Amino acid sequence: MTGRRRWSTDEILDTAAQLLRTGDAESFSVRKLASVLGTDSSSLYRHFRNKTELLRAVADRILLAAMDDYRPEGDWKQRITAVALRLRAAFGEQPQLAAVWGRFGSGGTGSRLVMEELLQALRVSGLPDTEVPVRYHRLAILLAALIAAESGISTVAPAEYEQGMEQFRVAVLGADPEHFPALAHFARDIRPLGAERTAAFEQILAAQLSHIEAQIP
Repeated sequence: MTGRRRWSTDEILDTAAQLLRTGDAESFSVRKLASVLGTDSSSLYRHFRNKTELLRAVADRILLAAMDDYRPEGDWKQRITAVALRLRAAFGEQPQLAAVWGRFGSGGTGSRLVMEELLQALRVSGLPDTEVPVRYHRLAILLAALIAAESGISTVAPAEYEQGMEQFRVAVLGADPEHFPALAHFARDIRPLGAERTAAFEQILAAQLSHIEAQIP
């Protein structure tokens, strides 16, 4: 009798990434992945202890892809901006995993590459060593939140997105001036969360870097 095929770790992660492109992290399961591979869940648990560990490994591959061929160029702010834009682009291709990265981290080689470059850039900025870990942590939280929020919107189906936009227009343009005077006053200039994401991402990041720069002795 021919035994079941033994899948390598890379093959498992490739299939998991493909499966996540058509679904989301919440509905993803090891059992579903095993079914696609034509094996049983127990064979996958030899590679990963649980679903979270597997998802972290897939997310780390995205970080690895983002840092592939990266070379530090420019000053410390340009280096951080370059890494941030690479992460944003990489998770834009696999938005379902942005929340996983932000929620759990990865701890793999890709994660260490990102951490190393951000820490190196902050270190050469002129910040005291005692400030570098603090500023890194806040910067990492900001990037994870921005990327996860943007990725969350990109996974919404067109019909659902349009429905949300209609609700936004009703809520904002129809605001009662007596109860919501500020909202009514600015109604025609308020933008929905999904609008102008690229510009907002870069402006928020630039503001954070300017704040860090102001702390340099």
